[in-house]
Amino acid sequence: MKQLILLICTLLVPAQLLYAAESLTLDEALATALKNHPQVAEARENVNSAEARTGQALASYYPQISIAADWNKGRSFLTALEQVRSTEVTTGALYLKQTIYDFGRTAGAVEAARYNREAADKNLVVTRHDLALRVKSAFHLLLAAEKQVTAATETVKAREAVYRQALEFFRQGIRPKVDATRAEAHLLAARTAMIRAANNRELARIELAAAMGTESPESRALAEPPADGFPLPQRQQVQLEAMHSRPELQQLSALKSAAQSALKTANSGYLPVLSGTASIGYADRDIPPGTNVWGAGINLTVPLFSGFSSVEQVREATANMHAVEARNSNLRLQVAKEVESAWLGCQEASARMASTAKEVEAAEENRRLAEGRYQEGVGSIIEVTDAQSQALDAETAQIQARYDYYTARAALDRATGKE
Repeated sequence: MKQLILLICTLLVPAQLLYAAESLTLDEALATALKNHPQVAEARENVNSAEARTGQALASYYPQISIAADWNKGRSFLTALEQVRSTEVTTGALYLKQTIYDFGRTAGAVEAARYNREAADKNLVVTRHDLALRVKSAFHLLLAAEKQVTAATETVKAREAVYRQALEFFRQGIRPKVDATRAEAHLLAARTAMIRAANNRELARIELAAAMGTESPESRALAEPPADGFPLPQRQQVQLEAMHSRPELQQLSALKSAAQSALKTANSGYLPVLSGTASIGYADRDIPPGTNVWGAGINLTVPLFSGFSSVEQVREATANMHAVEARNSNLRLQVAKEVESAWLGCQEASARMASTAKEVEAAEENRRLAEGRYQEGVGSIIEVTDAQSQALDAETAQIQARYDYYTARAALDRATGKE
């Protein structure tokens, strides 16, 4: 028995120490998660990567400059002399190439890169929204777990009082020993429930730490969120808001535009490329060469046959665009389902809050009456333990309904595209 009491005290001491420090607010938990969580860092780096690919696509608008040097020695057939001679040539030159017009190849690639960068931006928003929902859910889960520990502790105290009363009645010969035995069994069951509630609280604390992106669980108490004074919006209103604001839909819109730009680039593979070239340098037999050479020209490349490469590129780009359109249609169905589920969850939890409040009031009154009757010696041990169990169940249901409502409102915000 002493070991059991020591274990219970060990589990409950952290809860008492929590109140020595300043409480952790939901806003602070959200800010910590958005700052520290690796998923946000990964999504942010994906944005940087997409921005770099945009810069790579823009590079085709600028001239390409290179320096090349070459030394070659051998025997070659010289057409002008109509004979083979030993040759030795050293060259060094600066080369410049500028695409003048490529019929939309570069423009399509740049557009696709920019839309992909926009899609990466929206993916960052999606990651933030998902993480915010996870933090809110974990925060409310921990609050509910703390309240359930308190309720279980109060039940243990009440059953301890009944157990002492039953023992006293037995010593005085007023009640049989079975009352004391039954009271002790219910007391031990209440202590077991308290241990389970304390363990659930620690698990909830670990989940909140993981959602916040911290390695160690938060040791501070949680600040109770303000009461939600906003009425539940209309179902049609939240549906329209979700279709307009969900970042996933905006992301797919950007990906569709990127696919259209990629199709434009693929179609330009059938068209010619006009470019200008220029070079200046030195060429001679000696090292270093001393004779100045230069050249300039216009180049027109007209693709005639590329092994059906252009045909397959157009086919691939078209299929990608249609796939994005299908994903968009599927996502709209999923968003509608999420909004409906979240809205109904809010409505159901709100109704449970109202009903469990009355249930708690009635169960508490029943418990007080049962305990009073037992103390007066006119009630039965079964009546009082049943009343205590009913009171605990009612309080647990009220706690669950309250924080289920907060979680459902967080899910509704996520479903409508709010952080």
